[in-house]
Amino acid sequence: MIKNRTMPYLPDYIAPAHFTDPALALAQVQRIYDSGVAHLRAAMHDFVAGETLPGHARACYPYVRVQTDTVVRFNAADRPSLSYGFVAGPGRFETTLTRPDLFSDYYLEQFELLLASHQGELEIGTSTQPIPLHFSFAENEHIEGGLGAERRLLMHDMFDLPDLSAMDDGIANGTYEPKPGEPQPLALFTAPRVDYSLHRLRHYTGTAPEHFQNFVLFTNYQFYIDEFVRLGHEAMSDPNSEYIAFVEPGNVITRRKGLSAEEGDELGKALPRLPQMPGYHLIRADHSGITMVNIGVGPANAKTITDHIAVLRPHAWIMLGHCAGLRNSQQLGDYVLAHGYVREDHVLDEDLPLWVPIPALAEIQVALETAVSDVTEISGPELKRIMRTGTVASTDNRNWELLPDNRPQRRFSQSRAVALDMESATIAANGFRFRVPYGTLLCVSDKPLHGEIKLPGMANHFYRERVDQHLRIGIRAIELLREQGLQRLHSRKLRSFAEVAFQ
Repeated sequence: MIKNRTMPYLPDYIAPAHFTDPALALAQVQRIYDSGVAHLRAAMHDFVAGETLPGHARACYPYVRVQTDTVVRFNAADRPSLSYGFVAGPGRFETTLTRPDLFSDYYLEQFELLLASHQGELEIGTSTQPIPLHFSFAENEHIEGGLGAERRLLMHDMFDLPDLSAMDDGIANGTYEPKPGEPQPLALFTAPRVDYSLHRLRHYTGTAPEHFQNFVLFTNYQFYIDEFVRLGHEAMSDPNSEYIAFVEPGNVITRRKGLSAEEGDELGKALPRLPQMPGYHLIRADHSGITMVNIGVGPANAKTITDHIAVLRPHAWIMLGHCAGLRNSQQLGDYVLAHGYVREDHVLDEDLPLWVPIPALAEIQVALETAVSDVTEISGPELKRIMRTGTVASTDNRNWELLPDNRPQRRFSQSRAVALDMESATIAANGFRFRVPYGTLLCVSDKPLHGEIKLPGMANHFYRERVDQHLRIGIRAIELLREQGLQRLHSRKLRSFAEVAFQ
């Protein structure tokens, strides 16, 4: 029998507190979160053991709140180019927080900027938003596996399970309207939305969120991954490499030569089969390394993975893949640097209307063009011989060329598109939507309008010849972006009128 079924079974209460020191504020967030998660884990262990809980086991996320009565920013003159770190105007602003262990550097930076901008206090407390039980367990904990069907059903009464109504993207989409008396949002994502994506990343990429780096490369071909793996292991054999570890699906970790294994490395295990969108991570100590994900074919995959990686607040993501060249003057192996997109992928139509333009970001464009020149050792007017800048069209119909009356071809011609693929516009548009700097550099692998289609022998030769160079260009672009600093990278082009304070 379950006693006091309607009464919540809560951890010890931690009262709200105010802080002017960002490090102490972060420590309080950690304290509240750890207390709540420990409570849920202990309750679940008891439940699995068949014990009767004293009530509905519940713990809630910590929150951070800031209140300001003025539009004045105290550090505006010191940070004129910074596009985040301050609230839009007077009012009360708040967000829930999760995984302070994973986001400690990120939260600390946001807290520091808020305090510098508004010179008030940060209030840290326990919210009323429950932590779903599923989000309280660590990567390798699966204690619920032995529960019978009846006991599993009883979990719904005794614990809070994920609530999708608390995880929408209204803030990022610009459609969220607080109810009277509610605070304004402080971040794009609430804690439940972040936790949901962290779990999805494990599922889709086969790697833990902890391994993701702040610069991300996407590709639509396994050839690129094979080359990235080769380069990753090559870096690990170099004791002077700037990278300290290489992580593959299954959380298989290879440490740089000369470095000892760390606690938890032994838990990694090569997977019997690759996940849907396998992820690989070339890690730097400051998390400014490179993550590469093979998203496969199609805009649905591109949207899915970027929906989830966005909660990690990366500094940039770039698409490296193959495309159809649409101009007769192009040659197989030429590069296309996208400066505009025709969005016929349709997966974001409900979130980002087609009338919203997706601008090219100068910082990314310059880095990609410079990287092409550096790696190919071609510069000036000669660079145009191998790289074309123009509009890329993305479609959700892989066999668009088979449609009658050449209607897609006519639209692409009217748009002045120079290349076509299935993923680039989705990745760029979701970057715009989630305020993540984005870019696209494609390689022409066929020219369907001009009778040059990929044949097996020709394709294999092409891939072997071009993939290494293309990947090295992407890596070089990330090096250039890393060198220029984040204040320039996070462009005001990605910020709305009344933007949230968190980057």
